[in-house]
Amino acid sequence: MLVGIIQTTSTFFTDIVAYAIKKRTYDMKKTLIVLTLNEIDGIKELYDKIPFEAADEVVAVDGGSTDGTREFLDEKGLRVLEQEIKGRGEAFRVALRKTKGDVLLYFSPDGNEDPEDIPLLFAKIEDGCDIAIASRFMRGSRNEEDDHFFRWRAWVNQSFTYTANLLWNTKDYVHDTINGYRAVRRDVFKRLNTDEQKFPIEYQMSIRAMKLKLNIGEIPTIEGNRIGGESKAESFPVGWGHVNVFLHELFNGKEWERETTIT
Repeated sequence: MLVGIIQTTSTFFTDIVAYAIKKRTYDMKKTLIVLTLNEIDGIKELYDKIPFEAADEVVAVDGGSTDGTREFLDEKGLRVLEQEIKGRGEAFRVALRKTKGDVLLYFSPDGNEDPEDIPLLFAKIEDGCDIAIASRFMRGSRNEEDDHFFRWRAWVNQSFTYTANLLWNTKDYVHDTINGYRAVRRDVFKRLNTDEQKFPIEYQMSIRAMKLKLNIGEIPTIEGNRIGGESKAESFPVGWGHVNVFLHELFNGKEWERETTIT
């Protein structure tokens, strides 16, 4: 009888703790960050398709657009954060410093990223993931180069991803360590203490999350074709940047944990 009472009590308290953790997770405030740099064609076509209601806070980080993007955002009444230092990595950290949400989701309105995935990425965080990535390479997804015979960019991306998984990942295989379409918990982003200024920010985030054995979740995404404008990710400079990030993370262990660059 006593054993039964103890077991019942233990189960009761376990359920209470589980409920409290789940409630805290679902009570997290969500911030949607729209990243722009001369994306007037894309933002005009996609703006009405973005589910802004999925977030508690919405901001744009503009890297100095000169094609009317900034004016369009102002007309829509969207709060625009100034990015004084160039680079995608810096844009990520501008949002980290100047927003309030517990979860940050980064979206680029260039046509490659499907706005319908925004609620799904937030949901992955609510379900317990530390980082949620829209994967272009898992089952059910589509990569922009899938219709090409030579998929150079996809092959290079998958090579970087495979190497990161092989060296640092102890959990489920992450299919797309590089895609910037992702959500991350604010406290987790701070722990990662990133310092990459440009496009490899996402690769650095993924590697450091693996080193800390954090929970990285993915959803399959359909990568569309770019809408107007020009890609800011030039193949060779971006590829070389990923090599530099890889080598830095390979030879510097977790020294970044002892530093503090973000407040």
